[in-house]
Amino acid sequence: MPREDEPAAPSQAARREGGKKRGRPAAGEPARAGGGEGGTVRALTRALDLLEDIAATPGGATLGDLALRAELAPSTAHRLLKTLEARRFVAQDPERGLWFAGVQAFIVGAGFLRNRDFVTAARPAMQSAMERSGESVNLAVLDQGQAIYLSQVESRQMMRALAPPGGRAPLHASGVGKALLAGLAPEAAERLIATLAFTRHTERTIDAPTALAADIAAARARGYAVDDEEHAIGLRCVAAPIFNEFAEPLAAVSISGPMARIGDDRFEALGQAIRETAAEITARLGGRAPASFGAG
Repeated sequence: MPREDEPAAPSQAARREGGKKRGRPAAGEPARAGGGEGGTVRALTRALDLLEDIAATPGGATLGDLALRAELAPSTAHRLLKTLEARRFVAQDPERGLWFAGVQAFIVGAGFLRNRDFVTAARPAMQSAMERSGESVNLAVLDQGQAIYLSQVESRQMMRALAPPGGRAPLHASGVGKALLAGLAPEAAERLIATLAFTRHTERTIDAPTALAADIAAARARGYAVDDEEHAIGLRCVAAPIFNEFAEPLAAVSISGPMARIGDDRFEALGQAIRETAAEITARLGGRAPASFGAG
């Protein structure tokens, strides 16, 4: 029996009700961290930010750098990283104190590739384009204002362009980026161009919206885009969009190589070759190009 001045122990039903009032979600409700906006979970968002940062740092990232860029206390960043490590989304090199993307991140990413079977469908045409041109052939998609590479068939040449899967390229200064813009409806391309930062990578980088819009219009008219040492000195690239059944750009395919082998005399021929490669992949996927694309 409890003493008269001691509160009685709550019943089981009261404990259940009390747990719900303290924030425990009812059945079927997602648990939310405090301060989440729009139904997001703050801790999960922070963990995903860290994972994206690690994936974008090929040489590995230190805890201090990750915490600084994420604007987190090192102790908070460490707890999130240890949680991701337990699920194998990240891995740590204890000797150097660096964090890397883990195997589970690859497994989840591979699920995207399985669902977007254009990667598999594009491979034979990409292989054929590499054999004919002798240069590396790349496949990329639009992702949050950048182009992200999904696949590459490397040239057999000693000196070759490399675009590893997961790498990103600016839309205004890369062949695949400009091809993706050219594949969009003009109005949609203009809206996206207005959001770009126009970082200069070389002296030839296009650094103004009007100049880029004119370049995209020219790419749309001829059916392929050109990167003439705009992203990296000595590197040239031609690229064309792959379309889905709604005549929307699904991806872009490119041929890239050193200026020593891609001179002015090869630009047009390679441009036509990549346009044909993109058209072959588009047809294989049951897609179609807009009637006006390449009509110039």
